[in-house]
Amino acid sequence: MSEPWLSIIGIGEDGLHGLGDGSRSALVHAQHVFGGPRHLALADVGSRGIAWPVPFDVAPVLALRGQPVVVLASGDPFWFGAGGSLAAHLQPGEWVAHPAPSTFALAASRLAWRLEAVHCFGLHAAPFERTRSSLHPGAQLLCLLRDAAGVGEFAQWLTAQGCGASAVWVLEALGGPRERIRQTTAAGWQTQTSQHTVRAEPVEALRQAQGERAMEWTDIQTPVAVAVQVVGAPGLPRTPGLPDAGFASDGQITKSPIRALTLAALAPRPGEHLWDLGAGSGSVSVEWCLAGGTSSAVEQHAERVNNIRSNAANFGIDHRLTVHHGHTPDLLASLPTPNAIFVGGGFDLALFAQLQANAPQGTRLVVNAVTLETESALLQLHAQQGGELLRIELAQAAPLGRMRGWQPSRPVVQWSVTL
Repeated sequence: MSEPWLSIIGIGEDGLHGLGDGSRSALVHAQHVFGGPRHLALADVGSRGIAWPVPFDVAPVLALRGQPVVVLASGDPFWFGAGGSLAAHLQPGEWVAHPAPSTFALAASRLAWRLEAVHCFGLHAAPFERTRSSLHPGAQLLCLLRDAAGVGEFAQWLTAQGCGASAVWVLEALGGPRERIRQTTAAGWQTQTSQHTVRAEPVEALRQAQGERAMEWTDIQTPVAVAVQVVGAPGLPRTPGLPDAGFASDGQITKSPIRALTLAALAPRPGEHLWDLGAGSGSVSVEWCLAGGTSSAVEQHAERVNNIRSNAANFGIDHRLTVHHGHTPDLLASLPTPNAIFVGGGFDLALFAQLQANAPQGTRLVVNAVTLETESALLQLHAQQGGELLRIELAQAAPLGRMRGWQPSRPVVQWSVTL
């Protein structure tokens, strides 16, 4: 197309005043303008304005392809905005973007935080657990929230995670005439809201004049973001082999030391996809996803399927881990293409033949065996296919009468190979 028909414009709380010439020109010539009610009011587009459908859907915009259309979004449309959703359905020449400073950028500038060192989250509809891997002492978080109730719920969730002493800033309507910043702690939220008031205490540069009346947290304005300086939580280790106690399990779990060796063999990389077959508790999938990948966990037992889903939600990676309930051989053809495969149970020569038929060349395969029958299959395949064969024998100190002795675990034979 000679000219883009769609302009995606980031608009701030300062409305038309903050828009550049390109954005203003696109608005003037647009026949249709999409946005949230707040965006449409800020742009003063009158009868040309079309509010986004609920639930959100880009179809109404795409239906007007070829006509001059503007889409309004808060700040940067490609940072937790509509830009990415729209561009996925368009050719490069069909659209142009005019971003404005994001809420993250405005918040960092108000708090004097280095934005490149801050963890940024869009929690309008996402669970708070998405932030869990970032909750370590000294971490700085900026989180977009849906409303005042969401702010309170997030503060209470942080307290339940052991982060009650964390400093919390509530940043409202940044960049416009309604801008306000107030500070408390995560644990202090419940006490302060129960008394209906809290002393306004933003960062020093924005500290309100002494003696101003106490502010009520019930008057929080949207759009709202929360900044957190984490205190208290030890955080999740970055090394593989998280403690077994952190997982819901019926006992069918790849134990922490074995899991560490298994993940080292699987070698997860961001963006890669794992097949976790006979997933048990899903602990290997969880740690794979925490490393930045995605996983399809296959499990035939309903109770374990529930445990996998619970673990995915608890660790905040439920958007990365998909659980498939059923028998592995029946499901392989329907799974996304893998970069790596882990088989924790139910492996045999027939399954290996299926994996070879369904997985692309270059896929990394790791199999753990605890039974003699599976070990025999791995010995045979190692002789035929090569790879690495490892026997893992561990023992833990345990009471032995009045003394202590070594309590050995069942040995695990691990075969890793590239298909």
